[in-house]
Order: sequence, then C-alpha cells, then structure tokens
Amino acid sequence: MKLLYELSGDNQALAEAEIACVGTVTARANGIAVAETENPDDVLRLAETHIVSELLGVCGGTAEDLRELMTSLNLTAEKPYCCRARKIHPAVVDISQLELEKMMGSLITGKVSLKNPEIEYRAVFSDGQCWFGRVIHKIDRGSYAERDPKQRAYFHPGVIMPLLARAIVNLTRVKPGELLLDPFCGTGGVILECRMLNVNAVGSDYDEEMLAGCRLNNPGGICIRADATSMPYKDETFHAVAADLPYGQSTSIGADSLEALYRGSLAEIRRVLRKDGRAVIVTHRDIRHLIPEFGFEIEGFFEQYVHKSLTRRIHVLK
Repeated sequence: MKLLYELSGDNQALAEAEIACVGTVTARANGIAVAETENPDDVLRLAETHIVSELLGVCGGTAEDLRELMTSLNLTAEKPYCCRARKIHPAVVDISQLELEKMMGSLITGKVSLKNPEIEYRAVFSDGQCWFGRVIHKIDRGSYAERDPKQRAYFHPGVIMPLLARAIVNLTRVKPGELLLDPFCGTGGVILECRMLNVNAVGSDYDEEMLAGCRLNNPGGICIRADATSMPYKDETFHAVAADLPYGQSTSIGADSLEALYRGSLAEIRRVLRKDGRAVIVTHRDIRHLIPEFGFEIEGFFEQYVHKSLTRRIHVLK
C-alpha cells in the first residue's frame, strides 16, 4: 500500500530513514514522505512520524488542482467523516485553510461530523504540490512523554530521550522476536523501547552504577556487566546492535582512551553481529573514518542537535 507520512519536523533525513524499517520511500517533500508499505500497522512503531494516511492522489498546489483531483476520485464516505487541510511552510495556497476544508467536504458524498468523525481525509500542501489521503493511523507520541527518563525508577542526566531511543532501534530494522544488543545500556532507555516493540534485548555496561539503574528501570530484563571491547557473547549472536557510546566527560569508560574504546567496541560489535544485521552507533563526534576498518559499510549518517555543546552523530552500519 502506498502511504503518506507526515513527519515530525525535527530531522527529516532521520525520519525518512526510520520509515525504511517499515517500507520503501518513493517520494518526498518538505515535511512528508511517501512509501510503499506492506503492513500498514507496522507504522505504529515509528517515532519521527505524526500521521499516516493511505495516499489517494497527488496534484498541483492550488485549491483548483485539489478540486479537480477530488472530483475525479468521486469519493463516498460510508461513515461520518471530516476533512483537514495543512500547509507546510513555505507552501502558499490561494484560499484559507477553512475554505479548503469546506471545499473538500463538498466534494465527498456522505455525512460530515467534525466532533466525532470515523474517517479523516487530509490534504497536505508542500513544495508546490498537494498530497491527498485518508488517515489510517495517528501515532501517539504522548506515550513517549510518559516514559520520560525523569519519571523512571533510576535517573541519570544526559541519557537519550525515548523518541530518539525508539528511532535508533528502528534504524536497526530489528523485528519482533529478534535479538538486539545494547553494549552501553546505561539506564536502559534503548532496552525499554525494545520491550515496547516485543524485541528481545540484552543490555550490558561496564559501569556498575548504570547497570544497577538499568535493572531498576527494566525489571526482569537481561542486564550484564561487560567490557564492550571484550564481550562475553558468541560470534554472530545478535540480529541488531544499538549503542550510545560514552562521550568521556563524566562516564566510566573502562578503557585507556575514548579512541581505544571506540575501536575496541566496533571490532566486538562486528564480531557479535550477524552478517545480515545492522548496528546503529551514536557518538558525540563523527567517527565515519573509523568504520571501514572494521568491515562495516555506512548506510546512513545523521546529526541531531541537542544543545550548544552537544550534537549527537548517528551512524547506521551494515
């Protein structure tokens, strides 16, 4: 099914890459992407997408273009419906949003319900075009706020927030029932997101305090004290690896230097990862120059600004 994804706007490149875990992106514009998706329910795992619709058509970026498209579709809504229009900056449409929505409603046969619609049609204007669809899923990003690190049994500053942790897991393309390793699990945010997705996860860390916190935050989870440069796992054990490597400012790294830690852990990640698996490595600096040395290809590289002294670099490896 061809689906229209309305993206969060935080990082479009990252959002598009995340969609690749559920489909194949075929088109894009500012704030949106279109992807062929085999199982539409899979989109509920996404962190960087707000709304997903079945794409019904694409037209030019004027109200008249939309009118012509909807007339040709000759839509009948079997349940109460509403229409919503959205303009993504710098899109300019010749009539107001309210007028657009009234026009859309006049072109669909059926009962309109603004308070309790069971069907929602959306027209999204971006980059000189209009993307028209019928909503199939609205992703509850509010649930991520409920998993705010400050609300957990154990909190430590500087951890990755749940939205990014989920995106990192998705970038590995790990499937439910498969096995993921986080060799720098810290307080267990990535492990928690895996549990939400029914992904089996193993967390390990050199820092005993962090490991104790991970166990508090993930009761019943597998949390092991281990040196990431000499892991106690067999070759090709894991389908995926997701790791936020220590930045060195206030962390116990268990190595002579960050450089030694990065090199040693990359070698071990390559060893314990299945040959068809992916690893997503997050660091505070660009380490792309190190990657080929350990038999990885760089599938993606993204930067996520946090504050003036920290920009996270996300490396997707296979």
